[in-house]
Amino acid sequence: MSSADPAPPPAHGGERFAYDSNEFGRGITFFDAIYAFSATLLITNLDAPAEEDWRSVSALLDSGLGAQLLGFTISFVVITLFWRVNVGILRQLSALNRPVIIANLVAAGLVILIPFTTGGISIDDVGDYPLPTALYALNIALASLAQTAIYLTAHHHRVLADGADRLPAHLLASLVPPAVFLISIPVAYAAGPAAGQWTWLSLVVLVPLSGRLLSPTRTA
Repeated sequence: MSSADPAPPPAHGGERFAYDSNEFGRGITFFDAIYAFSATLLITNLDAPAEEDWRSVSALLDSGLGAQLLGFTISFVVITLFWRVNVGILRQLSALNRPVIIANLVAAGLVILIPFTTGGISIDDVGDYPLPTALYALNIALASLAQTAIYLTAHHHRVLADGADRLPAHLLASLVPPAVFLISIPVAYAAGPAAGQWTWLSLVVLVPLSGRLLSPTRTA
């Protein structure tokens, strides 16, 4: 090609890093590290009990450690599930490009915020205040929607692997968790934070049910 020939048009979504490239592997490692770091940060919500609280298990739980352990457990499971979903999405890609990387960074940033909002629901002294539950639910809902945005971005920029493009089925499955967490916000304000948090348990039924409804077009 001579110097007078026009340059080829840029790829849709900018430069792409193929699935088997070193850059793709480094990107996966980076995002995996963020999820692992977020789960590790949850330990900062556990306060060391006072010396007299170690006299019995009931004294330990009454010191506030019980609520902190519950918040730790809930958020550890949530972050682990987010990581699993992220891995499932990235395994369906044929390449990474700039928009998909940005979408991943947004989702990762919201996951990093989970240890902070976990602190709100781990404090006994907040009593009947619905705000901590609402902020936590909003955090989880936005992080879940951000995970869906990764798939939508990959679909738009055509970096999904062959056979991985199941947009309607993926949307149906991925919108169930954020819908439940968003619904729990008005429930927390109307009926109290405990009622809002009990709403989250409906996912134990709704998520498997949505998976069955998607058969045989199941998503990762």
